[in-house]
Amino acid sequence: MENKLRLAGVIRESIVDGPGWRFVVFAQGCPHRCKGCHNPQTHDFDGGYDTTVENIINEVKKNPYLKGVTLSGGEPFCQAKPLAVLAKKAHELGLDVITYTGYTYEELIEGANEENGYIELLKETDILVDGRFILEEKTLELRFRGSRNQRVIDPKASLKEGRVVETDF
Repeated sequence: MENKLRLAGVIRESIVDGPGWRFVVFAQGCPHRCKGCHNPQTHDFDGGYDTTVENIINEVKKNPYLKGVTLSGGEPFCQAKPLAVLAKKAHELGLDVITYTGYTYEELIEGANEENGYIELLKETDILVDGRFILEEKTLELRFRGSRNQRVIDPKASLKEGRVVETDF
């Protein structure tokens, strides 16, 4: 089981990365490099630090008030396999999982294979926010999203139905 992670950092208690108190994991490395990204320090794949799924889960366990874990970045799907393991362990603790990605759901499905673990992470994600941040579409009116093009998706229902099933927080 893959459990090594390259992270830009974590936030142990956030209320801006999804509903409720959340533990946020920022993956290091992003191929999208969106103009106006609020986490540009996460773009470099050689930046950040190494850790393990176990270290993160041990930190998550320290806070009994958490509602869930948010996977952000950088690009979480560049480390889909270990983050799927992390998400599975979060579910075992009774927490929900939100994953942010610059890819569209359709791009993830089209690019999915055994090696990259995209499907594994989608199956362990309760809410997926997809799409690159587009500066020209930036808005403060949408909950937990940065630009109007980004969708809130139920990935489990989407996988089951073979089409995008949008939801809300």
